[in-house]
Amino acid sequence: MTVASTPALEADRQYLIALVQDEAVFHGDFTLSSGTQATYYVDMRKLTLDHRAAPSIGRIMLDLIRDLDGIVAVGGLTLGADPIANAVMHESARTHMPLDAFVVRKEPKDHGRGRQVEGADVAGKRVVVLEDTSTTGQSALKAVEALRREGAEPVAVAVIVDRKTGAQAAVEAEGLQWLAAIDLDDLGLDPQ
Repeated sequence: MTVASTPALEADRQYLIALVQDEAVFHGDFTLSSGTQATYYVDMRKLTLDHRAAPSIGRIMLDLIRDLDGIVAVGGLTLGADPIANAVMHESARTHMPLDAFVVRKEPKDHGRGRQVEGADVAGKRVVVLEDTSTTGQSALKAVEALRREGAEPVAVAVIVDRKTGAQAAVEAEGLQWLAAIDLDDLGLDPQ
């Protein structure tokens, strides 16, 4: 279980946990991106795009990556990572270590500059890949692959909710640190 670095940030985390439990956990029969069947679904987009949760998400995720040296930008695979990266970027602007944000397209653009990574220049820079929730880690690893092609140095994957379904092992197998703000224990859910 993760605990935030200050009482105020832990209060933010507990507030976010309550919002997730109340508004982002859906019970029923669901097929996850991995193809696995589940009896609940955690829909974090419902909250990453919500004015009540976004500031807390920015502060919590910024706190989660605070000990990573030399990070200059955060982002991940579009669409899930976009609002998280923006929340972190905005919160970091209030600190002595502001971070930029980037977006990783699923495929390189087929016109204009043909870029796959948009936003901050990541070449030669240490970055963190963000995700709302992760099942297999493949979305984050797709972003990592694109970032490495651009010359970036991804050092960690940070997720809001860890479903505890193998993503951590997949990410760590690629030599990256795994960080999660909330896990299933926090939400009172069993792994599936």
